[in-house]
Amino acid sequence: MNKIKINYVEKELYYKGEVIVKYSIEYPEITESPYIEGIRKFNHKNREDALTLKKFAEGEFYNQAKETYEYNKQNGYPIMVYELINECSITYNYKKLVSLYQDEYTFAGGAHGATVRKAQTWDLELAREIPLKSFFSQNEYYQIDIVKQINEQIAKQIEEGNDIFFPDYCSLVLETFRLENYYLTSKGIIIFFQQYDIAPYSSGIQTFLITDRKQ
Repeated sequence: MNKIKINYVEKELYYKGEVIVKYSIEYPEITESPYIEGIRKFNHKNREDALTLKKFAEGEFYNQAKETYEYNKQNGYPIMVYELINECSITYNYKKLVSLYQDEYTFAGGAHGATVRKAQTWDLELAREIPLKSFFSQNEYYQIDIVKQINEQIAKQIEEGNDIFFPDYCSLVLETFRLENYYLTSKGIIIFFQQYDIAPYSSGIQTFLITDRKQ
């Protein structure tokens, strides 16, 4: 197993003596692995992604918060603190494969914030991220099979009383299914959908276990 640590950066940003932005960013770093080039590329990508997010928080996001601050002050509204939280979860780490997802939550006013999930699956021996199709090399129709499995799982949930999905979920699953929206677990592949894709905000990010893959 590769040794992976989660780095953490957090900061409060002030404007006219008041906090208007808070951010915290987690990002993974492989500290020990036999795959040297894989370590280098994995760590480089995740450091750069974290730096890009930090620059966004301290640049564009901060400027938006300043504008909101001035507007609220002029109109007698409460001061609003913008938030950005990026959390990292390692979901699979065995031999040459490492898989993870990161949930990026932002709050910039309104009734609630929004969370976007991004995932990575690496073959460290090849020193690159690998696509979903890598696990279905014997099935050229794997995308159709995955969508079918997802719709069957949703139908079963509805039958069991867990009716949290939009009525037209079948067409929405097909429209919003993204090949990059997957990660590995010890049980199989997880396909996920972003908030609002196939269910209301309150239902969160929907995930589905796909077990038919080569080991």
